[in-house]
Amino acid sequence: MIYGYARVSTGGPSLAGQVDALGRQTCRIFFSEKISGAKSNRPQLKKLLRGIKAGDVVIVMRLDRMARSTRDLLNILAPLEETKAGFRSLCELWADTTTPLGRLILIILGGVAEFERELILASTTEGRARAVAQGVRLAARENSPGRRPAKRWPSPKQAIGRQRLPGLSG
Repeated sequence: MIYGYARVSTGGPSLAGQVDALGRQTCRIFFSEKISGAKSNRPQLKKLLRGIKAGDVVIVMRLDRMARSTRDLLNILAPLEETKAGFRSLCELWADTTTPLGRLILIILGGVAEFERELILASTTEGRARAVAQGVRLAARENSPGRRPAKRWPSPKQAIGRQRLPGLSG
């Protein structure tokens, strides 16, 4: 079965152009949604990926309709690979997992994305260590381990001093 996936951002252009182009590729079933690509929760994309079987092919107009980054694309394509389904982009002819060359290119992109992630992680870790060594106190994030810095409340004397009205002696 050949599936088409079309997406436009909220308030963006119409889906009609993408659906027409996908229809010319003999797509039998279409999944389309008006939602930002930055959102990871895209109900129609999830529904499409859940229904894929071996031998099926998913076609998109352009890669940016499917994913926002190489890492995002590889994460989305992982279930397709596991089920032995294919993927094609109409505008990026190299993005075609139904061919050996397309699979090779996506494997290379996966390696580059993983390498890039490791470089970012190493650079961030090094920068944080350097900052701590220089005495910078890093802010605790909501989900990070460790105790948050205590709030500094005014002393009772400071609190009373703030309540005094100007011009009155105490």
